[in-house]
Amino acid sequence: MADPQPAGMTAEAYLAWEAEQPLKHEFVAGEIFAMGGASDRHVTVTLNVASALRQQLRGGGCRTYMADMKVRVAAADAFFYPDVLVTCDPADHQRSQHKEAPCLVVEVLSPSTAAYDRGAKFAAYRKLPSLREYLLIDPEIGSLELYRADGQGHWVLYPHEAHEEVVLASLEARLIGAEVFEDAPPGPEPR
Repeated sequence: MADPQPAGMTAEAYLAWEAEQPLKHEFVAGEIFAMGGASDRHVTVTLNVASALRQQLRGGGCRTYMADMKVRVAAADAFFYPDVLVTCDPADHQRSQHKEAPCLVVEVLSPSTAAYDRGAKFAAYRKLPSLREYLLIDPEIGSLELYRADGQGHWVLYPHEAHEEVVLASLEARLIGAEVFEDAPPGPEPR
């Protein structure tokens, strides 16, 4: 059983506490939020994206992580568990418990997290100087919403449908919609 969640925790205390927990928790400004389990389709889409990116980035200076790797957003005093992240930062390669300089973050939406992933979490991620692209995948409707930082610090939306290819300029990589949704076709979540 997990220890009680201490109130007003520091980032350092969170890291020590989280390492002892059987379940994952995100951390925002001293507050801790337990993470629920994911559906079969959510896990499948996450694996498809991570596998495609790992294959394309193999042998280069970038590394792909999924689900269990934390991202620290120091400017927001937060730690998140994105579904997929890619970092090309050599200092990140030395950090074993979290990463601080992702260039790409991917979140697979669920009905319970979609508003948060699009709103407060994206606002926090935008505080990462390294972040160049943020991809939201909605498995229910089959959309891929790519947000890309432009040269003026604005985030521009590039919407895609399930059958389209998404170009990830920050990595010189591509995601094929059909591969993202392989074994996880868009539509209402099966019960």
